[in-house]
Amino acid sequence: MRALVVHAPKDLRADDWREEAPGPGQVLLRTAAGGICGSDLHYYNHGGFGPVRLKEPMVLGHEVSGRVAELGPGVADMVPGGLEVGDLVAVNPSRPCGKCRYCLEGAPNHCLDMRFYGSAMPFPHIQGAFREALLVDASQCVKAEGVSPGEAAMAEPLSVALHATRRAGPLLGKRVLVTGCGPIGVLAILAARRAGAAEIVATDIEDQPLVHAARAGAERTINVVKEQDALAAYGADKGTFDVLYEASGAQAALVAGLGALRPRGVVVQLGMGGDMTLPMMQITGKELELRGSFRFHEEFALAVEMIAKGLIDVKPLITHTLKFDDAVAAFELAGDRSQVMKAQIAFN
Repeated sequence: MRALVVHAPKDLRADDWREEAPGPGQVLLRTAAGGICGSDLHYYNHGGFGPVRLKEPMVLGHEVSGRVAELGPGVADMVPGGLEVGDLVAVNPSRPCGKCRYCLEGAPNHCLDMRFYGSAMPFPHIQGAFREALLVDASQCVKAEGVSPGEAAMAEPLSVALHATRRAGPLLGKRVLVTGCGPIGVLAILAARRAGAAEIVATDIEDQPLVHAARAGAERTINVVKEQDALAAYGADKGTFDVLYEASGAQAALVAGLGALRPRGVVVQLGMGGDMTLPMMQITGKELELRGSFRFHEEFALAVEMIAKGLIDVKPLITHTLKFDDAVAAFELAGDRSQVMKAQIAFN
């Protein structure tokens, strides 16, 4: 079989990769669809991000779905509803050890020995899921009945937004600001609306992402390049919004958002653009709460369920699907925010 391996910036190859047979508790999948994430683009374009750099060739990808090709011993009843050859499953890329202090404390997304697909954080790197066949643990499989492979692959980014929404706390009747309207920002809009947000305003530096934000339910969208002072009005009387989802990773967006938050508002920082300098006196004076949101774990099965039940519609976010043999073109296209929301690769 083949896998999409990044060797260096702009050096993505379809390399031969060893296919393994499933052992006890394992499932062999034929990968169906895979979404290109921002971290994949960082590895492809720059060889990493911040201090995280490629030190060896690495298979990319962690947003995938697949069809069951073979079941290992004892697997059939390990997944709710059972598993059979041919079933479509969404693949949870989060593989915590289950033994470290954070796993035992109920925070597996902070596992000390996390094996998250396509990550150069540890060395040797954790190889990713962009392979024509993928051997997984049965516990990673969530049946995705009644949805397309592309929708099933969207369970991973939706899980990120659902975890952030959990971190935000109760949203019923709240006014919400979302800064950065890439896939995670737009999914945060969908999640916040489903959680009962009364008003959602979204900002970005380009028009096309804001089109998707409006379709997802944002009452107002603001291009902060064209309307540089638009958020300032929300800062009157110490602020307007109860919750800020900061999904851009840009310091300017976070600082502007802080000014629009009302006292005792909550900031959920999702974007990972590097370290920032923050107005600490404003945070202190308005008693703002700054909460990080990193990956997810238990939200994954919920994400699949919400997609399958039609509670959150991810289809409009999948704007481009290219074949495996056109993977390099898919990665080049995925970086063009003027026309792409989510680019996916069709594997089989």
